[in-house]
Amino acid sequence: MDISESLKKQLLVYQQNEITEHHIYRKLAGTQKAGQNREILLNIAEDEYKHAEQWKAYTRQNVKPNRSRVLFYVMIAKLLGITFSIKLMERGEENAQKNYASLRDKVDGVDAIIEDENDHEDELIELLDEERLYYAGSMVLGLNDALVELTGALAGLTLALQNTVLIALTGSITGIAAALSMGASEYLSTKSEANGKNPLRASLYTGTAYLLTVVLLILPYLIFSNYYMCLAFTLVIAVLIIAFFNYYISVAKDESFKHRFWEMAILSLSVAAFSFFVGFLVRRVFGVET
Repeated sequence: MDISESLKKQLLVYQQNEITEHHIYRKLAGTQKAGQNREILLNIAEDEYKHAEQWKAYTRQNVKPNRSRVLFYVMIAKLLGITFSIKLMERGEENAQKNYASLRDKVDGVDAIIEDENDHEDELIELLDEERLYYAGSMVLGLNDALVELTGALAGLTLALQNTVLIALTGSITGIAAALSMGASEYLSTKSEANGKNPLRASLYTGTAYLLTVVLLILPYLIFSNYYMCLAFTLVIAVLIIAFFNYYISVAKDESFKHRFWEMAILSLSVAAFSFFVGFLVRRVFGVET
């Protein structure tokens, strides 16, 4: 079948996308132990290769995969988990299905490719059984409590103490104690619920999320000498943590990003503003001098 040059260029793009995703799925399959997850990834990789060959029948050209894109998704899988990596890539496949649909009158076999792409999503839903997502609720608990409690505490301490070393010291002690307390509470809570989760792992996810948030929020007070600047950076870091984590959850678990982000951001910043006011009152009432 002869095709126009413009259509050929379009199909070459699709061909490269398919062969690139073939390599991504094969790489991700190699990171999995033998079992259902690995087999599903390998089957999807073969489907992607088949799609690339179908486009090749029209373009009559060999296309190399986008190596940087392969590396990107493999690295994302290592850092943030295979679930997040696959879901992020599948979002791109939704656009591909729409583009493929526009070719129904121009190219044969498009419907079969679209059907395969839809099957991918169904199979991936079964695939998504990753520990870090299973304990996402515990991570949310640790992050949310740390952001609300410590952001508020640091805001109050900033105006009350007006000394970066004292603020960092007090915040660290408060944060570490709270992280241990949250971890212990999550352990007891999970153990009493008997929901299939490992209480120790749940407590570790909660405590670790809390502790990492504490470190990031206190960091500006260890770097800068101006306490107002430190507070400003701490608030920016808090918003970035909220944005990053909620984007991660929204992609991996197909949940709304905006609702969760604004809910956590408004709550954390509101507590910080109120605590800042409390710090002002404490300093005035008790005549704190540093």
